[in-house]
Amino acid sequence: DGEALGITGILPLADRVLDIIAAGGTAPILVVVDTQGQLMSRHDEMLGLNEYLAHLAKCLHLASRSGHPTVGLNYGKAAAGAFLATAGATDILIGLPGAEPAVMDLPSMARVTKLPQAKLEELSKTTPVFAPGLASMTAVGAVAEVWDPAKPLADQFEATLAAIPAQDVRDTLGAERGGRPVAAQIARRVADQASGGHHA
Repeated sequence: DGEALGITGILPLADRVLDIIAAGGTAPILVVVDTQGQLMSRHDEMLGLNEYLAHLAKCLHLASRSGHPTVGLNYGKAAAGAFLATAGATDILIGLPGAEPAVMDLPSMARVTKLPQAKLEELSKTTPVFAPGLASMTAVGAVAEVWDPAKPLADQFEATLAAIPAQDVRDTLGAERGGRPVAAQIARRVADQASGGHHA
């Protein structure tokens, strides 16, 4: 419901994922996301909120490696660490029209990069990597597809499950869509060099 995700919200989610893994089988996990981001409270930060977010992301990765397909469905807001630890940690991310995914909003990006916000706003018009929003996240390959709310979501979910790629293809999607034209090529080159030329 657009609430910030704090420690008290993260732990039950991680526990549920671990329960599904412990039960065995290959039941899919649908992560429905609408959050303004991680809870920016001193209490949560002092307790290591970043570690809790990482724990949730690792639980989702473990579920995937244990045979449970994970699908993120962003229908509202999805921002910052809460976005990365939920929707961003799934095998495939789907958006619904009106979704507002963002790794970082432009004011925060300006503070971190020390670039003027006006400059980032200008860059975001032509470079999807700098722009929050569903269209930009789709262009860079983070969002695999946008479902049609006029059609049965269950049918679209089943079709998505049947088409989850065996490996992460977000960089390839970003190249194909023009949002990240060189990311896939660079990732392959780095992996090849790191493996001594043995990367598949």
